[in-house]
Amino acid sequence: MLQGLRFAAGALRESQASCQLIRPAVAAAQRPYHKNVVDHYENPRNVGSFGKNDANVGTGLVGAPACGDVMKLQIKVDEAGNIIDSCFKTFGCGSAIASSSVATEWIKGKTIEEVVTIKNSDIAKHLSLPPVKLHCSMLAEDAIKAAVKDIQAKRAAAGQAPAAVEEKMAATA
Repeated sequence: MLQGLRFAAGALRESQASCQLIRPAVAAAQRPYHKNVVDHYENPRNVGSFGKNDANVGTGLVGAPACGDVMKLQIKVDEAGNIIDSCFKTFGCGSAIASSSVATEWIKGKTIEEVVTIKNSDIAKHLSLPPVKLHCSMLAEDAIKAAVKDIQAKRAAAGQAPAAVEEKMAATA
């Protein structure tokens, strides 16, 4: 019986030693999100949607098949090409939701020409995204560009160019 207890005690010590080796690896894998990600995840800005058939609304719908994230970002644009409002709906991880939220904040009040210059690296830097989450900021950039492309297509189909574009065309004629 004493021999059995010694065996059990030895097995327990080995088990504890292997757990101590595993714990740092698990802790590294469970790296906490940056405070900016947590803020935008827990308090997302501009969640919602506009009517996609509204002539003044551009919709960008993008997804990442590798992880399953889907992002819909919409912009409401005035006649001069200024983004007067924006919203999003995202199905995805905290980083994807935070990237969407940041994007909608950054694009309000800018022109459609200005917002296409927003880069995923700017969003990733602001949120301190780790390399494994960079695809979330890429989705946000792609959604912005898709929304702008949609509003431009709607306006072209309706024969409406933004006033700023018309002025530039008139100046070069």
